[in-house]
Amino acid sequence: MKLWKSWVIAAKDFSIFRNKKNIIYSIVILPLLVSFGLPLAVMASGGIPAAALQMLLNSFSFFFVILAAALTTVIASYSLVGEKVEMSLEPLLATPTTDEEILLGKSFAAFLPPIASIYVGLVIFMVLIDKLTYNTLGYLYFPNWNILIILLLVAPFASILSVELCIILSSRVNDIRAAQQLGQLVIIPFFGIYFLSEIGFFSLNINNLLLISAVLLAIDAVLFYISTITFSREEILTKWK
Repeated sequence: MKLWKSWVIAAKDFSIFRNKKNIIYSIVILPLLVSFGLPLAVMASGGIPAAALQMLLNSFSFFFVILAAALTTVIASYSLVGEKVEMSLEPLLATPTTDEEILLGKSFAAFLPPIASIYVGLVIFMVLIDKLTYNTLGYLYFPNWNILIILLLVAPFASILSVELCIILSSRVNDIRAAQQLGQLVIIPFFGIYFLSEIGFFSLNINNLLLISAVLLAIDAVLFYISTITFSREEILTKWK
């Protein structure tokens, strides 16, 4: 497998995404809304005790994991199901590329823009939160190990989970909107974790974040195996009609 071929496929998808306003708006606007909205919620809540504030900030940080999974679904659904609907995969299959190179290129295209946007949003979020909470906590809360684990492990693994799920869905549906709606189901478990952390039932400490990362990695590995079976030249040419 040659990575440069995968990158060429990803670059082609990037050029297509630039002309899709709904994708651009989703990637740019949603992380910014969260980045500014969550600090505003902290500011509006007033005098929260330091211990409760730390728990709240950990929960808010996890919200970016939900965004990573959701935004990736938007792009992956179009990249895979969109080309299936528009019958534009067949010319790509005529090129000397392997299934793995095509799959990896599509995964790059679906993974990189949302993750880059999430990282930018998290930086804005951390800067604003530090400004708002310094007087209450007496120190800069971010960056810390929790947010680093979210940045480097949980959010990327959640994004990869969305990519793999969309690859599998692409063999079953023929409508981009349906693929996006089905793909969005992946965020339900993350919302559950977020809700449990908000009510104090589940702590988003370092150990639990590492545990979540390990579980996501295992699920990603299983879905990757399934997706490589699902995405094949023969399947595309004979059934993706």
